[in-house]
Amino acid sequence: MTPEELSAAIRAALTAAVEAGELTVEVPTEIRVERPKQKGHGDWTSNIAMPLAKPAGMKPRDVAGIVAERLGATEGIADLEIAGPGFLNITLEAASAGALARSIVEEGATYGHNSAMVGHTVNVEFISANPTGPLHIGHTRWAALGDSMRRLLLASGAEATAEYYINDAGAQMDTFGASVLARAKGDPTPEGGYPGAYVDDLAQIALRARPDLLDLPDQEALAVARQLGYEAQLTDIRDTLDDFGVHFDVWFSEKELHEGGAVSAAITRLREQGHVDDRDGAVWLRTSDFGDDKDRVMIRADGVPTYFAADAAYYLDKKDRGFPEKIYLLGADHHGYIGRLKAIAACAGDDPEHNIEIRIGQLVNLNGAKLSKRAGNIIELRDLISWIGADAVRYNLARYPADSPLSLDGEELRKQTNDNPVFYVQYAHARTFNVARLAAEDGVDPGAGFDPGLLSDPTEATLLAALGDFPRIVAHAAQLREPHRVARYLEDLAGHFHKWYDTCRVRPRADEEITDTHRTRLWLNDATRQVLANGLDLLGVSAPERM
Repeated sequence: MTPEELSAAIRAALTAAVEAGELTVEVPTEIRVERPKQKGHGDWTSNIAMPLAKPAGMKPRDVAGIVAERLGATEGIADLEIAGPGFLNITLEAASAGALARSIVEEGATYGHNSAMVGHTVNVEFISANPTGPLHIGHTRWAALGDSMRRLLLASGAEATAEYYINDAGAQMDTFGASVLARAKGDPTPEGGYPGAYVDDLAQIALRARPDLLDLPDQEALAVARQLGYEAQLTDIRDTLDDFGVHFDVWFSEKELHEGGAVSAAITRLREQGHVDDRDGAVWLRTSDFGDDKDRVMIRADGVPTYFAADAAYYLDKKDRGFPEKIYLLGADHHGYIGRLKAIAACAGDDPEHNIEIRIGQLVNLNGAKLSKRAGNIIELRDLISWIGADAVRYNLARYPADSPLSLDGEELRKQTNDNPVFYVQYAHARTFNVARLAAEDGVDPGAGFDPGLLSDPTEATLLAALGDFPRIVAHAAQLREPHRVARYLEDLAGHFHKWYDTCRVRPRADEEITDTHRTRLWLNDATRQVLANGLDLLGVSAPERM
């Protein structure tokens, strides 16, 4: 019996009790079952009696007793206990619990997918680094978490789009172009320009693409250097993210936002809604009406749009493209953006508590990392991938909440020991492959027999319960936007698997006859492999067959 089937059985028991007049409540559409926090409290527990007690006009334990009376007759349930204020603690028959192993293998890569976020259409914007230099350690946290968040949302039934906002407009792009052109000429970096050997590389790329670059008039040369340098740097960003396993559905250009008239159109639209003022020669959005600490300038007195005007136009563009829910994943220095972005949502007629979500990622410090030889004063993401590996970086960034500062030890992340969490989980996955390979060599064919009642060892019950909890973990992580819940789950699952491996043999001993016990345990082994692979995929981490 899967957790979903158990949830359906509880709902059926409730429905029957209501139809019989034993309870007067509205039966919930979804009923959650969870793993008990303490051993000895059954395989699964539900607190459904507690929220129903008040509308039923009864004590929670009395509601639980009515449900238990009907639920106890369900096939596959061995025991029911009402605990504490009204918890239903449920113990499954061994065969009912063991059947999950086959179900997981048959569901394959879709096991863990759920409907918790069905009906949600979400735009997840993250990283959005300026295309004026390489990605560095400051971008890695949201690169890992943002991509995992999108994967979790998709697995939970949402329509989720990953978007990168390219900051390719504004004065920094002119400064960037001037830096590329200066290096192409062999001149020093202009004051306030971009240093680093990577600018030399961009200059050489520009010269190869336009051998006549240095012969062009100054303004034309600047424009060409800016465009060619920008294209090359954006390609470098894309390639680095590809190596990191991060892919975006949309690359949105700020420059096109301006050139397409979206900024002026947004100001007109917000003015029509009564939120725009003209003061001191400038155009203002009255964001203070919606909780911002002050109103914001959209067009300066000199007629130049502000970054805030582009932010407002971008928000409206997302809304017009059909994204009622917009998630912004911002860096540690962007706390001030929370109030202003929520105020934009309110000015646009949206609910700031529902239509926009802003999360701030705290800084990451990596001990032992060396500054980039190309960029000089930063730790490049590409160097981290080369030094530690994409899997180790991604996993260890994913296993901590984003709102806590993080200090990692690079050399520890490189170790292939059980003290390294990513190695511990990946090794468990590789071990399942080795078990299956050796069992096949011994002639153990899982298709020749499956008797779930044989999975009766305590370590098997624990492992099966953990496997059954995976869909709930995925749904919860998606709803809370917390990929670290999946990482910690995988570590626990790997621990349960290793204990089972040490206790229960899949392969027959020498001269031992192959029985359905071996075959059924192989199903459990393969189910564990599938869940480990599915979980690692949600974190963007590979599941190796050998280590």
